[in-house]
Amino acid sequence: MKNEVDSGARMGLGLRIKKRSFSFMLARRYLNPRRAVLSSFTLISLIGVLLGVLVLVVVMAGFAGIERDVKAKLLGFTPHILVYTGMEAPANSQEEGAEIPAWQLLAKDLLKVEGVKAATAHISDNVILDVGSWQKPVSFRGVDTSDPNQVSGVAKMLDLDNFPESNSDLGLDDRAVVSSLIAGQFGLRVGDTMRLYSTRNFDSVMDAYKVTEKPVVRAVHAEPWEMMTKVLQEDLKQVGDGFEITSDKLIGVYDSWAQIHSESFRELEKVMVFDLLKAMEGGEPSEDKKIFRFSAENKAKLIQAYEALSKTDESEMDGEILKGIKNLVLPKEVQVIGVYAASQMAVTPDIFVPLPLAQDLAGLTDGVQGVALRLEDPYQAEPVAIKVREYLGSAEYVKTWGDEYKPFFQLISQQRVMMYFVLSFIVLISAFSMMAVMFTVTIQKRREIGVMKALGAAPIQIVKVFLYQGMLLGFLGAVLGVGIGRLVIYFRGYIQEAMRVLGFDPFSESLTGSGVIPVYNNPVEQLVIGLMAFVLCSLAALVPAFFAARSDAAKSLRNL
Repeated sequence: MKNEVDSGARMGLGLRIKKRSFSFMLARRYLNPRRAVLSSFTLISLIGVLLGVLVLVVVMAGFAGIERDVKAKLLGFTPHILVYTGMEAPANSQEEGAEIPAWQLLAKDLLKVEGVKAATAHISDNVILDVGSWQKPVSFRGVDTSDPNQVSGVAKMLDLDNFPESNSDLGLDDRAVVSSLIAGQFGLRVGDTMRLYSTRNFDSVMDAYKVTEKPVVRAVHAEPWEMMTKVLQEDLKQVGDGFEITSDKLIGVYDSWAQIHSESFRELEKVMVFDLLKAMEGGEPSEDKKIFRFSAENKAKLIQAYEALSKTDESEMDGEILKGIKNLVLPKEVQVIGVYAASQMAVTPDIFVPLPLAQDLAGLTDGVQGVALRLEDPYQAEPVAIKVREYLGSAEYVKTWGDEYKPFFQLISQQRVMMYFVLSFIVLISAFSMMAVMFTVTIQKRREIGVMKALGAAPIQIVKVFLYQGMLLGFLGAVLGVGIGRLVIYFRGYIQEAMRVLGFDPFSESLTGSGVIPVYNNPVEQLVIGLMAFVLCSLAALVPAFFAARSDAAKSLRNL
């Protein structure tokens, strides 16, 4: 009895296995009904899925590669964390924070923060680049050549393919490494000389010219000048060995000239007004503070300052100012020692210069704009920045590289999401095409479906036949799409060269900063793409399979 039960169980299991194998074998037969490799319907469906997966794999790998390449370049020279002195945050990426004179002490303190590997000077500003008869405003960044990390960061970016003689040995001389975009625009080569005009100079020039348009102080402020004249000639009366004046008259004239001193006018006259104010401060108030007494010496200083202002010559002072401007706007002659590969995908400095030259161009003395921190792990910038803020207190402004380039990386991320969304429709359209093909197959096979149902095939078996077809096509399309996509990525250099020969280059070197578009194969992402295609194709096959299973066997046999 027990043997009969075991035998029946094995027979039932064998029947279930045969039923499953039957559905799968029939699905395979429907894929190539004429014993060819694949039928035309099957091939069309397979190619649609394959192309959709292939495009998604290649484009997403390109976006990921460009993002990683840009980050690698930025992290090579950009401070992982930037520290400014002052309460106000800089308005833009060309920082204009307060000058830090003793930055070495601050840098030494910041090295104590956990996670900080190096701390060095940071200067970034704008200049006017002059090459031949061409001028253009460009950005520059100072490089502390005593810091090997900064020098190696610039060295890794050098475009040695197009400019093999490039190097990053900036030293302390007037040398520069320029971007490939600037080199292309101005036709610069390694060894060429260019001139840099500080924009700080132009601010000073404009201020100086505005000052020369004004008359002398005594003409602009005639009423306070008359009050001062009256004080010296009438109000300041001799009493014994000294001189006295009522406090209301002295304070009135002093306040007027103090207000004048706060205005913008010629520097020489400003010094004279300051001397006049200092002379008025030499008076000693009486006990009731109604009278101020001046000694003969103090009165002499007051008269001397007054006479100096009365003899100022507008033309003579303007001549001295313009002579100073001539020395102020002299450009810096800089030699190009290297060209680095820049791209339009990332905002990078146009020029790298040594720290002393950067200080001159930015109008700094021995100070810097900030202290740049390099971390052991740049992707831990946010946690380390919190520690830096806690260490320094609220009087410091701290900015991470993620904060500086946040809009750019948000744009890259949004572009990736949009491309993923748009290109996913290719796979979805392929799935709809497969659904249409499967409906056609079910119509062609309706007599066979009727025969199977007449022989006792269950609806679920009919569903499985067509579902397995969709799953097979989805699996093959996903595998081939990912595989061929990785081949396209591997041979992308040859493909780009062929496209350039034909006069079509969608990924130019100026756009990506590289002769071959950078890519990154993310296995997890590619697995998700393949799985998405498989699921969509399976669902696409399920709909016609459901309708086929519900068909009437008698009508199918009568070919109705």
